[in-house]
Amino acid sequence: MLLRLPTSVSEARDCVAEGIVPIGGATLLWATWQRDGFPEQAMSLRELPEANVIGRETLGAAVVLHRIDDRVPEVLRAAAATIGTGAVRRTASVGGNLVGSSLRCLLPAALVLRSRATVLDADGVQETGLTEAMEAKGSVLLSLRWNAPAASAYRKLPGDAGGPPPLVVASALHTDGAGHHQLHVAVRDGYDVRDADADCGARAATTLDALRAAAAFGDLPAEAWDLVHEQTTRLLGDAGLA
Repeated sequence: MLLRLPTSVSEARDCVAEGIVPIGGATLLWATWQRDGFPEQAMSLRELPEANVIGRETLGAAVVLHRIDDRVPEVLRAAAATIGTGAVRRTASVGGNLVGSSLRCLLPAALVLRSRATVLDADGVQETGLTEAMEAKGSVLLSLRWNAPAASAYRKLPGDAGGPPPLVVASALHTDGAGHHQLHVAVRDGYDVRDADADCGARAATTLDALRAAAAFGDLPAEAWDLVHEQTTRLLGDAGLA
C-alpha cells in the first residue's frame, strides 16, 4: 500500500479526485484491511496544516486525540480524554472518530458546540453542517469550527468491556451578543446520539422543563436525565443563571 501525504489543499484535492482512501491513525481500519486486503493507495492528512489546527474555536481532523488540550472547550477535551487507552489516543484522529467510528465518542461534544465542518471534495474546500459532513460520500473532513461557549461539561459513565456503549451526556452554554443564553445538550444512549437546546430561564428548573419538552429527548432513560439535571444545574449555577 502506498501512503500519500499531501502538504497542500490542492494535493489533497487531487487525492480525493482519484478516489484514494483517506485514513487517520487507521486504528479502525487495520483489522478490516488484514481480513479483506489493503487498498493500493491511502491518504493521510497528518502533513496538511489545515487539518492539524488546534484552537479555542477550531480543531483539525488529523489531530490525534492525545494532543487535544485546554486550548479547546472543556467538553471536547474531556470527551477526547475518555476514548480508548493512551496508546489509542496517541494514534486515533478526530476525523477517524467522527467519520469512521460507530461509537462517535466526540460527536456529542461537537454537537453541543454547534460545530460546522470544513470538508474537501473534488471541487475544493466547502463548509457544511456536521451531520451532512459525516454522511457525505466523496469528501474528506478537514476541520471543525464553532463559536466558543460560555461554559461546557461532559460525562461518560463507566462501561463494561464488550458491552453496550456507555451513556454520555455533553452540554454547552451559549451566549449571544445581546446577552441571551441557550443551553445545548447531547446524549449518547447506546449507539443513538440525540441533541436539543433550551432557552435559559430564571431558574434551572425552567431550562430542564424545556429540555424535557424537546421531542428528541422524549424517551430518555432516567439515568440520562439524572446526568442532564446535574450538568444543567451546575453550568447555570456557575454562570449565575440558576
